[in-house]
Amino acid sequence: MSDLINLIRRAYGLLVAFANLLQSPFLLALRVYFFWQLFQTGEGKLSNIGRVIGFFRSLGIPAPHINAYFVSSLECFGGLLLIVGLASRPIALMVTVSMSVAYITADLEAVTGILSDPDKFAKADPFPFLMAALIVLIFGPGMISIDAFLKRFIGEKKDSSFDRSAGAVSQE
Repeated sequence: MSDLINLIRRAYGLLVAFANLLQSPFLLALRVYFFWQLFQTGEGKLSNIGRVIGFFRSLGIPAPHINAYFVSSLECFGGLLLIVGLASRPIALMVTVSMSVAYITADLEAVTGILSDPDKFAKADPFPFLMAALIVLIFGPGMISIDAFLKRFIGEKKDSSFDRSAGAVSQE
């Protein structure tokens, strides 16, 4: 019996190790696939900013001119930053907020019916971008990103000085 338990533990350990190897490639694929679409959406909005301003005005969004430029730029340039993995978590947070506002203003029926009609929520336009942004916000961009590169090669000195200063503060 203990041999079977050890075999199951070893098999589970191998599964976890293999899955861990897939995390960064998965996050890269997710970033490239979904945020390329977000970039294209933002680029299209910037190309037709007058229509976006009119749409925002029809939804009752305050300062529609400023918000249209902000959201369109966030989608366009934020999408590019998320693809390469630079400033990933702050940009993912902004995209999460933006997509949440999009749900509330343009797809409120999908939000209010999330329990009674979950398909409507999942089929709404903001859904894939909201989910992808939440994944990057929670898990980070992965090791295949500029953020990870900066952390490995530039952040080490800063982190060690931060640890020393934190240690000095806690000793006082």
